[in-house]
Amino acid sequence: MNIRDLEYFAAVADLRHFRLAAERCFVSQPTLSGQLKKLEEELGVSLFERSARGVRLTPAGDGLLPFALGILDQARRLADAAQSLKDPRSGPLKLGVIPTLAPYLMPLVVPFARKQHPNLDLFLSEMQTRDLLAALAEGKIEAAFLALPIGQAGLEMEEVFTEPFYLAVPAGHALSRKQSLTGEDLSGQILYLLEEGHCLKDQALAVCRQTGAHEHPFFRATSLETLRQMIGSGNGITLMPWLAVKAPISQAASIRYLPFKEPIPSRKIALAWRKGAPRSVFLAKWAKEIGRHLAKLDAKAPREGRKFRALQDTGD
Repeated sequence: MNIRDLEYFAAVADLRHFRLAAERCFVSQPTLSGQLKKLEEELGVSLFERSARGVRLTPAGDGLLPFALGILDQARRLADAAQSLKDPRSGPLKLGVIPTLAPYLMPLVVPFARKQHPNLDLFLSEMQTRDLLAALAEGKIEAAFLALPIGQAGLEMEEVFTEPFYLAVPAGHALSRKQSLTGEDLSGQILYLLEEGHCLKDQALAVCRQTGAHEHPFFRATSLETLRQMIGSGNGITLMPWLAVKAPISQAASIRYLPFKEPIPSRKIALAWRKGAPRSVFLAKWAKEIGRHLAKLDAKAPREGRKFRALQDTGD
């Protein structure tokens, strides 16, 4: 038995077609079929039912498939770990990002990463926090950009930056005439928020509790862009993180983004990874690199637009 045979098994199980599986694996169909027959002989069971109606897994094949997929996953992780130990700045890096951050942060991070580490291949997955934590624990991703706090053991993390919140209001709203806000300005206000599962929803609710604001009882948005469109059409107000309103992301004349006076509501963004991961040292340094990069970008903005606050660099 070898890894290649298990790849053939997984491909046929997925596609239910020998020719298509052979094309995926870049071998001839006779080669694939012959190796699978040898695998069946070695295991002592039939893995597939072959008929004019197509290919399907036998009960034995269905029961053994998860083991084969697990072995293939471990083999990939072994190869990735070896590459990471050889040169942590090269090879694939599977990176997760929360949805309220991904569209705004990654366009800033990816070009910077390519320039600084041209041999590093980023594979991005956008998921809610609970799914990212599960993917980290299962080894499906190597690191993730998350909002703190993270209530899960077994992780290392490096804070990257602090992101202030703005209040997004329609241009004609009573608050739109203000230059900045205090917590008292939110007292009694009804905010449109995201649906359950987004960490930003929990952070916004914390602001509501502190200021006396309330969540709209019937509206739940699936994304920040849905919220933005609602506010732009004159429906309600909401909290938006700074990167989601930083030029040139949104300059719609129908929306005003109002800053808060101290104490400024905000969230901390960190890069997290499994304790003992092969690239732990690199990931910690990379997070600091990104924080410094974002701070430099903000320093180039007009002074009145410098609302982004990178964490202080404490050195490597």
